[in-house]
Amino acid sequence: MKLGIMFANSGPLADPDLLTHLAQGAERVGFESLWAVEHVVVPQGYSSAYPYAKSGKMPASDDVPIPDPFVSLTWMAAHTSRIKLATGIVILPQRHPLYVAKEAATLDVLSRGRFILGVGSGWLKEEFDALGIDFRRRGERTDEAIAALRALWREAPASFSGKHFAFGPVFSSPRPAQPAGVPIHIGGHSPAAARRAGRLGDGFFPARSEPQALRELYHLAREECLKAGRDPAKVELSCMGRASLDAVKQCQDLGVARLVIPPPAYDRDGLTRALDKIGDEVLARL
Repeated sequence: MKLGIMFANSGPLADPDLLTHLAQGAERVGFESLWAVEHVVVPQGYSSAYPYAKSGKMPASDDVPIPDPFVSLTWMAAHTSRIKLATGIVILPQRHPLYVAKEAATLDVLSRGRFILGVGSGWLKEEFDALGIDFRRRGERTDEAIAALRALWREAPASFSGKHFAFGPVFSSPRPAQPAGVPIHIGGHSPAAARRAGRLGDGFFPARSEPQALRELYHLAREECLKAGRDPAKVELSCMGRASLDAVKQCQDLGVARLVIPPPAYDRDGLTRALDKIGDEVLARL
């Protein structure tokens, strides 16, 4: 079982010194990965329902700092040497795959092959409106972008022709340090996200912790894998939860490879104490 930390770049962790302290502390005690979130803007007074809270609102204020995940992870890469670095998630349909392919490959090279590209289709319609992108087409754009990314990392030159993206032949360099390309993990807890993970993902990360909900989502992903002629065992499963041995056992029973927790504190001393405690009580016993 691997442990990761989610929301590693937002709120107080936008501060470079605290971000460095988190990254180095997490690596020191044995965490496997750090996951950075994304919103390019948060429209004031949005009415879209935030899907991860009963209130329908993000837990932080609308003006909470959310630095760009690629830049934040590059900073973390420069201050660490072993821990994996992941977007959790990039809102893929809001970005052109030519840019994402270049950013992801560059980060993978600079981190010496430690990057995981977590992607999702998004939930905040007003953010899409601000960007001039059709919210209703986000699923189609996500699927096309994933195919385009893989073509850019696999072929030289690469070409792609779809409804939303078309290019080529083009060269996209540098190529990722990982020979098979940057692994793409699908985020989201909808049936559509589960099916997308089964068809297209190297991993599936529903931001849920309830065993029954996870069991159903993972089953959907596995079914879709089989329909697509893929091996379900090759889709790495992650989930959210608490840093405890009970949570680890629950994840293992579900076939989950990675448990991802929120930051255990948001100040330097609190982070040190909390990370050391998790290292001693959980990570040392895995």
